[in-house]
Amino acid sequence: MSKARWWVILLWSVCFTAQRPLVAQESGNYKLDLGHTFVHWEVLHMGTSTIRGRFDRLQGQVVFDPLAQRLEVGITVDMASVSSGAPAFDAVLRSPTLLSTQDHPQAFFSASRARWEGEVPREVRGEIMLRGISRPLTLNVVRWKCAFNPLFRARVCGGDLEAKLLRTDFDLHFGSPMVADEVLLRIQVEAIPTPP
Repeated sequence: MSKARWWVILLWSVCFTAQRPLVAQESGNYKLDLGHTFVHWEVLHMGTSTIRGRFDRLQGQVVFDPLAQRLEVGITVDMASVSSGAPAFDAVLRSPTLLSTQDHPQAFFSASRARWEGEVPREVRGEIMLRGISRPLTLNVVRWKCAFNPLFRARVCGGDLEAKLLRTDFDLHFGSPMVADEVLLRIQVEAIPTPP
């Protein structure tokens, strides 16, 4: 992109921002930008090292209204898209002894109860359904911000969210005790405004 074009985008963003209060621009419904939204997981193996992976295909939405201190997150995960970087291990993860992706192709997370500190969301509580089993889950909001994105010519919102769950809560016992019960989820979210 030429330097002149960047200046045009920059000037446009300044004018756009000056027209309306930032809080008004940020409030509304968003869809997940699938190029910048992923669910990562981590679990301790034999007490020595951490196994890591992620889910590559998902969809969802965010509702964000800082005036009403409202943050809602809904994510649907394609479980067969699990990726650890080792294809043989991925096949084990998809098997009936673990994620059972043939019988349970999707996992769901939906949260609408947010806790704020001042003007910043700190956690959002909801439910996760994994392998057909539903459990409460709280996502800690590590960071959350809205900013103008010249690619979409709009303010986008997103952040980093974290949660912990126990495998045994979802009848996942395979590999115990060599593989820890506690799993850390790290979710990176970027969301694009949807038309009113």
